[in-house]
Amino acid sequence: MKLTPRLQAIVDKVTRGHTVADIGTDHGYIPIYLIKNNISPKVIAGDINEGPLRNAQKQIAIAGLHDRVITRLGNGLEILKQGEAETVIISGMGGSLIKDLLLNSLSIVESVKQIILQPMVAQAELRYWLSQHEFNIVDESLAREGNKYYEIMVVERGKMAIDDEIYYIIGKKLLENNDPLLMEYAEMQLRKHKNILKGLEDPQSNNARLKSLEFKKIVQKLEEVLRCLKNAKH
Repeated sequence: MKLTPRLQAIVDKVTRGHTVADIGTDHGYIPIYLIKNNISPKVIAGDINEGPLRNAQKQIAIAGLHDRVITRLGNGLEILKQGEAETVIISGMGGSLIKDLLLNSLSIVESVKQIILQPMVAQAELRYWLSQHEFNIVDESLAREGNKYYEIMVVERGKMAIDDEIYYIIGKKLLENNDPLLMEYAEMQLRKHKNILKGLEDPQSNNARLKSLEFKKIVQKLEEVLRCLKNAKH
């Protein structure tokens, strides 16, 4: 089974031998891959919607893995009992929803060894929330499909020191790991923030002026990051 770059980047983070819970499993591709490649002995595949869960059940049955992949209908980590999974994957949803799922099931979270998060949007907001709620990003990498970049974070319980706000936009671990996609990802972030800043030109309200100043600082920081990356290449 060949996975998309996004899904492959997620499964590559799973600790071998862990029982895994795949939250928002969709077609069940991650659980099937983890079992077939002997990464995980057992996977719990959960989804809040019956349609995707039926799709997953069909794929799991075709793969002949219904005895090792358990499917459950339910909201987020509420499908789990304490200590039932060592790794939890929450992928393919927004950062705001991810933080709600974690917050609503902290007792489950406390019993998990590894959490793998892949937010589709609001990545900076999620990193900020994690830093404020004693979650530590211990590893991070990027995946690309076409023009879209995906951020995959490995999280554990513990304090996370963020000494520069730019690390909410570009994860500190991406820089420490010198991720292969980091340069082009930073360039994309710079273009995106420059476009936002352009839309804030000639702000009339005090709030808009403050927003403009905030984005100017972000643009300057991103330019600084890119300069450092380019200098390191030479």
